[in-house]
Amino acid sequence: MGAISESIRVKLEAAFQPSVLVVDDDSDRHAGHSGARAGGESHFNVTIEAQAFSGIARVARQRMVYHALAEELAGPVHALSVKARAPGED
Repeated sequence: MGAISESIRVKLEAAFQPSVLVVDDDSDRHAGHSGARAGGESHFNVTIEAQAFSGIARVARQRMVYHALAEELAGPVHALSVKARAPGED
């Protein structure tokens, strides 16, 4: 796991205390595309399950995650796919 992946994990754990957190570096699939970096860690898929998302609309959940990762999104992360759910949701 790289430094950016670890930063994403640490920040999301601190912000949401998730019961499920998967941070997948998908950068290798985007090599040569806009925003891709030679060292990778530019494109991520995140799956997060947390009680904090209960009763919150899907778009608002994504905004919560983007807010927690504002520093990464302003710099090294070019693309972030988020699947945010509350416990018991699919």
